[in-house]
Amino acid sequence: MLPVPINDNLRRQIFWVATLLLILLNLWAFEFELSLGRSLNQLVFYYGVVPARYTTPHGLQTLTLERALIPIVVSMFLHGSWPHLLGNMLFLFVFGRSVENRFGHFGFLLIYLVSGLGGAFLHIFLNAGSRLPSIGASGAIAGVLGAYFVCFPRARIATVIFPFFFWSFHLPAPILLAYWFLVQFFSGFQMMAIQSATTGGVAWWAHVGGFLVGMALALLLPPRRATDWQ
Repeated sequence: MLPVPINDNLRRQIFWVATLLLILLNLWAFEFELSLGRSLNQLVFYYGVVPARYTTPHGLQTLTLERALIPIVVSMFLHGSWPHLLGNMLFLFVFGRSVENRFGHFGFLLIYLVSGLGGAFLHIFLNAGSRLPSIGASGAIAGVLGAYFVCFPRARIATVIFPFFFWSFHLPAPILLAYWFLVQFFSGFQMMAIQSATTGGVAWWAHVGGFLVGMALALLLPPRRATDWQ
């Protein structure tokens, strides 16, 4: 059984425009992926995060700053399936709105993008040599979860249990997010024991890295000014 968050109990003073724009951009990007047909694989291998490009002698010989950063950023807006996309967008909706309310539109986008970068770097470091592309917004959204974990310890999350969506209850945000983080952490260790450079799977360490970066940024960044809360 898997807990699925559907809402939180926090009141917000600004409209979550950056969260909405990110959701719409991810949806548009996935629609674009579907339009490519057989060319989709080429897009994924070109713009996905391939650790071997950053860690092997051959990859480093051809690596430029542009070629290093563009796939990391673009890959945050690509998804492998409808469940992958919709699950990520649900988490972004539930947790992103309150994080955006606390840090403002720019601060929220900074957390999102920098967490995505941090998650990608940890994934690359711990999967050195892998030639499989990694895509998805999970690392960036994990950063939003990490920021939420730091900022709203008293929040409660309306949650349903998959597949029993008719039964909902409220969980303390720290418990739900700590559980989510531990699942990613221990799943990452498990996959390291069985995954080779030619077998696929979830980029667990991108989730872990993104979450930790989001926590750090939430501690470092100032909240919105009082005048911005009106």
